[in-house]
Amino acid sequence: MVIRGFDQLEKADFPNGITILVDKPLNWTSFDVVNKLRFVLKKRTGLKKLKVGHAGTLDPLATGLLIISIGKDTPLLNSYQDLDKVYSGTMSLGASTPSYDAEFEPDNFFPVSHIDQDLLDSAKNELTGEISQIPPVYSAVRIDGEKAYQRARKGEDFIIKKRQVKIFSFEILNLNMPELDFRVHCQKGTYIRSLVHDFGKLLNSGAYLVKLNREKIGDFDINEAFNLNDLIIYLEKNEKI
Repeated sequence: MVIRGFDQLEKADFPNGITILVDKPLNWTSFDVVNKLRFVLKKRTGLKKLKVGHAGTLDPLATGLLIISIGKDTPLLNSYQDLDKVYSGTMSLGASTPSYDAEFEPDNFFPVSHIDQDLLDSAKNELTGEISQIPPVYSAVRIDGEKAYQRARKGEDFIIKKRQVKIFSFEILNLNMPELDFRVHCQKGTYIRSLVHDFGKLLNSGAYLVKLNREKIGDFDINEAFNLNDLIIYLEKNEKI
């Protein structure tokens, strides 16, 4: 059962299985959200064990929709993970970073004076449909059993294989140099950071991700999601759980 609103949450039977939508805050990992909710719910229900999981990781610097399943709903997570995603974000043109986002300072700089609307349209069109991309080295992709970002932080050299993904739509929403706002509807497994990096290269320049917000997972919408802080306060205070 997918819970929408505090009125439904009041009557929810957590151990028997519910699913909730949460708006992940900036600088929280997806596992931070899961662990916090598990802690609060175990405390309120008195249960020593309670399954809590999420469908689709968001980077700490990203915000937006997380699907959280609890109790007997957790087997549903696999089906949720297969759903398409919609993201909105902001990229900065004319520079690149090792992580393809704002976690690191730019280490390469490029000209932008040649970028016009025709070039922008050409680049986004080339990145729409079936495309090939390489995940960032600072990602959770496993290389010989170890996460890529762990090896990258140790300064190790390694190769990440290309993967095929599908971009259903790539919209340019606003350009205010050097920042460009965009929205992407994509298949599961797409790395938006890599998409932005490749977009910068197609502009004969550079680009890195500054902001990212997940708006939709399948038919689930961020507008239906609980604010995490409000949710935690409610769960800690409500006596009818």
